[in-house]
Amino acid sequence: MVRATMGTGRSMRFTVVVITRDRRRSLLAVLARARRIGERAGERPGDGPRIIVVDNASRDGSADAVAERFPEVTLIRSPRNLGAVARNLAADHVRTPYLAFWDDDTWWDPDAPDRAADLLDAHPRLAVVTGRIMVEPGAREDPIVPELRHSPVPGPEWLPGPALGSFLAGASMVRTEAFREAGGFSARLWLGGEEELLSADLMALGWHLCFAEDVVVHHEPSPLREPHLRRRHGIRNTLWFTWLRRPLPTAVRRTAGLLRTLPRDRVSAAALAEAAAGAPWVVRERRTLPRDVEARLRRLEASQRASTARRYVS
Repeated sequence: MVRATMGTGRSMRFTVVVITRDRRRSLLAVLARARRIGERAGERPGDGPRIIVVDNASRDGSADAVAERFPEVTLIRSPRNLGAVARNLAADHVRTPYLAFWDDDTWWDPDAPDRAADLLDAHPRLAVVTGRIMVEPGAREDPIVPELRHSPVPGPEWLPGPALGSFLAGASMVRTEAFREAGGFSARLWLGGEEELLSADLMALGWHLCFAEDVVVHHEPSPLREPHLRRRHGIRNTLWFTWLRRPLPTAVRRTAGLLRTLPRDRVSAAALAEAAAGAPWVVRERRTLPRDVEARLRRLEASQRASTARRYVS
């Protein structure tokens, strides 16, 4: 079921996309903040940016609560949990140039979406703007932010911020045209590090990604999480991406490095079994990246190994 409305003014440049599952309380708080973006711009209630919520088969009444309290929101009720692919479903209903990806436990400063849209307006080959993530409560900078700020990825001189090799969906605005050209998020990866494959495919198509210091995004991690499932999928998806897109010597080296650092437990074992089971699909879909994109990703490897924000623990 889909119900739609459309915003006006500057907010027509972007659509806020939120995917959710079983986080009714935090979702409603996020939507209340999203509604204030239009109010800040002096627009009438309901005339702010269009907001699309894809409910991933929640069992806690999330969808009904959205329909009751936020009638201006476009609500898509998925009969099953689509994971990150729910964002693709939302994108099918988008008519604005840009997609502001939020999560059901993240929200943006009121001026942040316009700042990101301004950067995309000014730079036609820029596909993704990732903001500065502040962890709540307390507004502490997320440990991943220094890695974004000091990214070693080379980029063209016109980029308005440090070039990135990947992005974080809940803290990024994406050019709709580029998202569709790259095919959106992979249904096979589902959820957990799903941005890495899409980012590489965007770069292979000639698009660029960057970090923007003044696009501020807040993240208050929900206690309703499935850390073991997320870790299992993260390991599996890292391996799949590596063998789908990286040259053979790099894939072997990265796989060996990952195996050395993984915890020796049931979650890791399950992830490796899933990755192995997907080998026939990986072989069919394998397409190595252009040399210039591979060179950019290689520049990331040292910082990824040293990262404190990318540990496979749960």
